[in-house]
Amino acid sequence: MFAAHGLALLPDRLSAGSLHCRTDQGHAAGARRQTPRRLDTQELAIARRPAPQRPGARTAQLAATGSAVGRGRTTGAPAPDGPIAVVGPREPCPCGSGRRYKACHGERRRTAPVLRPFVGRRDEPDLVALRELVPSATATLRLSVEHLAAHPEHADRRITLATMLPQAAPALVRDSGEILVAIQVAVPGLDASRDIAGALLAALDAEPGTVVDAPVASSPPLVEQRSGGLTALPGLVDLLDPAPLEISVHAGFDWWLPPSDDDSGPGQEVAAMLERANSTVVPTSRLTSVPAAYWCHPGDRWHLRWAFPLAVPAGATSAPDASTSGAGDGAWTDADTAASEEALLDALARLAASERLTVGAGSRFVGFFRADGLVVPVWDLAADTPADHCEEPAAALRQAYRDALAVTAPLSPSERRIRAGLVGRSLTLR
Repeated sequence: MFAAHGLALLPDRLSAGSLHCRTDQGHAAGARRQTPRRLDTQELAIARRPAPQRPGARTAQLAATGSAVGRGRTTGAPAPDGPIAVVGPREPCPCGSGRRYKACHGERRRTAPVLRPFVGRRDEPDLVALRELVPSATATLRLSVEHLAAHPEHADRRITLATMLPQAAPALVRDSGEILVAIQVAVPGLDASRDIAGALLAALDAEPGTVVDAPVASSPPLVEQRSGGLTALPGLVDLLDPAPLEISVHAGFDWWLPPSDDDSGPGQEVAAMLERANSTVVPTSRLTSVPAAYWCHPGDRWHLRWAFPLAVPAGATSAPDASTSGAGDGAWTDADTAASEEALLDALARLAASERLTVGAGSRFVGFFRADGLVVPVWDLAADTPADHCEEPAAALRQAYRDALAVTAPLSPSERRIRAGLVGRSLTLR
């Protein structure tokens, strides 16, 4: 199934991998650099680069346990009572397993990536879409009242969240003092929310005309050195106003360049590189009738990808006043929010069984992928379908989805079969 619809089920930002990573030399330099550096105009030119590693690309066992300890291990003798002595990494482990110490009791435990980095934000589905689906978009950020009370000097700062910045930098400060912070970076850490928050805090302290190019805040080495681990790092829920973001999707990366005083435009080399970067952008548009739904046109195909919300799990931190009851058509409401992924898939199965899982004439549901802990259904659209033709059908599907979520009866046999088929047409991005 996915062989026929690979473009539909993979995010467009992966198809723009040439924009996404620094060169190996640039990354190595960035890893060593701990302080912001001056912004060079030539850095606005983006060359083709290899696609980045996906965040959390580890086995299911590692993701579940947060550790590689125990993977494929066999013991030739019972472990001795009491603590295991520390020996050289290549020496036999004192437990008697016959394995080297570094592959047995000396194996370093690793913190698992955060499954839902943006949980607690009302616009969590849109943030996931900006990180996984959308090549070029921006949104104005507003700092929380609590942060401004502690740091009144930040009250007048202009801050923009961007999908990607030149050289895949985490953040930069323009000469005007405007801050641009990226949601897509070359080497992601364990928690995208804390990475963005860390880059934002660094940019707030940086001088105008600098690039914040330190390793991301939640990189495993930094987290392991921190006594409190990930929990000691602030996230977007802590720094930002809880109101949903107002997102603008762009056809290219022209917004990378600040306005010119003399309207002279960029130099020839920068213009050529910017043109090459723009040529890799998949045409994308955000629907206005429903939240977090994105029309796109990769090659000779047309798709709609729609990130759906899930309830905040018990114990997770939520933004203040994050309840969505009574929100307008442009925001998610409590009626749209499934209690769990299981409930969401049940609702999709009910809609598919009643032939209502459609976003317009000629559309076809092809599956879904999981990204940053959320479910993102994908539809193939009829050829030459413009984005605005999806608005009314998407609004009708949203209402049908609400009704399906409210059904508490068990699935019928035919609905269970359809649900099993839906799960079989899924892909998890790591």
